[in-house]
Amino acid sequence: MKNKQQSALRRFMPLIAFGILVAFLAIGLTLNPRLIPSPLIGKPAPVFELPLLNQQGSFSSKDFIGHVTLFNVWASWCFACRQEHEVVKRLSRSGVRVIGLNYKDEPADAKNWLATLGNPYRAIAVDYDGRVAIDWGVYGAPETFLIDQDGIIRHKVIGPLSDQENFDDLMAAMKLLKK
Repeated sequence: MKNKQQSALRRFMPLIAFGILVAFLAIGLTLNPRLIPSPLIGKPAPVFELPLLNQQGSFSSKDFIGHVTLFNVWASWCFACRQEHEVVKRLSRSGVRVIGLNYKDEPADAKNWLATLGNPYRAIAVDYDGRVAIDWGVYGAPETFLIDQDGIIRHKVIGPLSDQENFDDLMAAMKLLKK
């Protein structure tokens, strides 16, 4: 009798393992990456130096020092970036220092996009191959980081700033920096 039970258990083992795997996948699909906090919060901005899109020279992580900055990851091919662009322009017009990270984009496409929609960025670093974005933990465009005057990342927004919840969270984080 014991051999029959063991034999039946062995036959169903692959099915049981498959069921467990499906359960883990189902749980994973319900997770929202926007709710996962960035491990970079409270740490210095990753070290980088990239060429600028619209001018000679480069932008580096050292250029964050001394300024509260929104570091906005965007691309001309990104539909959600177009959605949030008016919010980025409004923040820039209100005096917020906004630096862009043009992500995996063709420079000509990025320049045309800015010529059409307006350029709210004080500077735009070009991350053509996306390697710097990997260091920042970017899932995809758009994403925005709030960096304090010491170059420390204080907040991260995954998704468009045009989403009211994202915008409100960012404003609350900015208000804390001004205290």
